[in-house]
Amino acid sequence: MDAIDWKFLFTDYEGRINRQLWWIGVGIIFAVSLVANYLIGSEGFIQIILGILLLLAGLALHIKRCHDRDKSGWWCLLLLIPFVGFIWAVVDLGILEGTRGANSYGPDPLAGRS
Repeated sequence: MDAIDWKFLFTDYEGRINRQLWWIGVGIIFAVSLVANYLIGSEGFIQIILGILLLLAGLALHIKRCHDRDKSGWWCLLLLIPFVGFIWAVVDLGILEGTRGANSYGPDPLAGRS
């Protein structure tokens, strides 16, 4: 696996990422959330700030993954629907293959890999 551009992964809302990077990003956000909740607790100013930062990082992941599926980032609004949003994210973003070759959101993130 090539070196991961962490800044692009968690802060950029343009471009595309593959399923593997999406799962890595989701796992990292989940782990950071669990550790922070254990160490800091679930209340307080620091937890609110951390929650907002993790929300923005997750949104960047989901939008780029939607782009890989040749969909607008607005599809992420489905995450606001309880249960349905979770199922949609796992199936559409985590399981289904992205668009092969370049699409309107950029080049194929798997281009050049064997």
